[in-house]
Amino acid sequence: MNPGHRRTGDLAARQAALVEALVAGGPDPAGFDVARLAATRTALLRKRAGETAKLWPLLAASHGNRWQATFAAHAAGRGGVGALRDGWDLARALRAAGTLPGSAADELAERDAGWRYDGASPPRRRRRARLKALAGNALGRLRG
Repeated sequence: MNPGHRRTGDLAARQAALVEALVAGGPDPAGFDVARLAATRTALLRKRAGETAKLWPLLAASHGNRWQATFAAHAAGRGGVGALRDGWDLARALRAAGTLPGSAADELAERDAGWRYDGASPPRRRRRARLKALAGNALGRLRG
């Protein structure tokens, strides 16, 4: 085996371990400063929380200044699946625990009515909601 291939493989393995540690709850890889890893983890969770808040504004607003902590407690150790799904998973977990605030419950109900999401695969627009949206677009073009 070419020594360059081995180094490339080692680097790829180290990078994968670092990503796993930062976003998916993996162990801290050897040779990295523990405090810097923790700070990076916190920054990444804060960024995810901000992105999720943009797509789930009522969920975020209903938690006020506790949003970052609420999101971090839920998302820590879970790999990101995108802001839409992160918010959906959090809202469903809070609903199951009986702690989902009313306005956020309305936001979740609206999403559940218009989309299919099983918690594993990407959300898909429900057929009826898709047809209603198409009809609305067609009427808008006729009127315009």
